Amino acid sequence: MIPTSSQTIGPFWHALADPALADLTRGGAGVTLAGVVRDGDGAPVTDACIELWQPGVGWGRAATDRDGRFAFIVGAGPPIAVAVFARGLLAPLRTRVYFEDAGDALLAALPPDRRRTLVARRDGDAWRWNVTLQGAGETVFLAM
Repeated sequence: MIPTSSQTIGPFWHALADPALADLTRGGAGVTLAGVVRDGDGAPVTDACIELWQPGVGWGRAATDRDGRFAFIVGAGPPIAVAVFARGLLAPLRTRVYFEDAGDALLAALPPDRRRTLVARRDGDAWRWNVTLQGAGETVFLAM
């Protein structure tokens, strides 16, 4: 028997991301949460899929564009659970995003330089939160 080559996942995430799913509020009042997914070299990840779950608000999914950008409409408030799907990952990476001045025991337990990777910052009328998959400034990911 001849062994077969190993396979990676994707890139097919765009087929799973309907633009309507990027609005967790489903047309209700919300704020824009936008960012960029970057790899360990700082290059944009152009074929990732981000899923968000926000307590009391809902669930959503968005694909990154050719510049690695994503955007959601979310409720301003509780921390948001995040799953990042990308080429080469056999399982999603799990993390959270918090709004400035919000937090919990998990965020408080992190050193300040790591904590900042989970905090969205106000950027005009929107909130900015970037994901770095590895290397300098890597986003804190949670073991599940």
